Amino acid sequence: MKTVATAVVIAVLLATAAAAQFQGRRGRFMPRIGENPAYDGAFMFCRIMFRQAMDGDGSGWSVDYPKADVNLSFRLSELTTTSVSRDTTGDFNHIVIRLTDPQLFRCPFIMMTEVGAAYFDEEEAKQLREYLMRGGFLWADDFWGERAWEHWATELQKVLPSGYPIKDLTMEHPLFHVLYDVKDLPQIPSIGYYFGSGGDTSERFDSRVPHARGIEDANGNLMVLITHNTDFGDAFEREGDNREYFDRFAGPGYAVGIDTVLYAMTH
Repeated sequence: MKTVATAVVIAVLLATAAAAQFQGRRGRFMPRIGENPAYDGAFMFCRIMFRQAMDGDGSGWSVDYPKADVNLSFRLSELTTTSVSRDTTGDFNHIVIRLTDPQLFRCPFIMMTEVGAAYFDEEEAKQLREYLMRGGFLWADDFWGERAWEHWATELQKVLPSGYPIKDLTMEHPLFHVLYDVKDLPQIPSIGYYFGSGGDTSERFDSRVPHARGIEDANGNLMVLITHNTDFGDAFEREGDNREYFDRFAGPGYAVGIDTVLYAMTH
């Protein structure tokens, strides 16, 4: 089985042209509905667009978009034999949808970022619950501290009842060993925080310990992965921005990212 160190070496050797052609769009960027590519049966990164609660702690669904989506798709195509969707020019297809979009059910894997301020109404919670019950997989990433955690846990209760508890995952969980043998959960800060703080990796006073948590289905398979006090999205988005940041965070980030996508599509 390949190690995380091998993942780093491979990633360094791979060209970063796919990453370099994009400049990260942040903040209030909103794709126009109808711009998403058509489903073609191959893997497409599916990002969830969500509204924000006033009492949450998070910057919104578009953080790390679209470079994280494209770069993870690129690495998945380079490091595995997975069929990854591309357009006619060879660029990787990826979509942004709301939970109420029927295309949700064509996504075996969806990702939400900065979920510490996410808000679900009744219809959105119902659709996400149905998606998960039908075999879908959600990865929630990039939120920091106890305030953000409590908010997200409360929103998840709208989706899944108490019979589906959130569990802490150990590094022995099969998700972390699908392809790469991940022994430690990395704490990955945003690139701006990392250099602005002089190399600190904890973005909040109460976020020193990164957590991997999850919710299992009736068969014991994960249907929700929650990575708290860490930012895998920046490891993907910022891989081509700075060599020091790349060397420290890209390899461990992609090891978890690729393991997660493969687990989602095989369990």
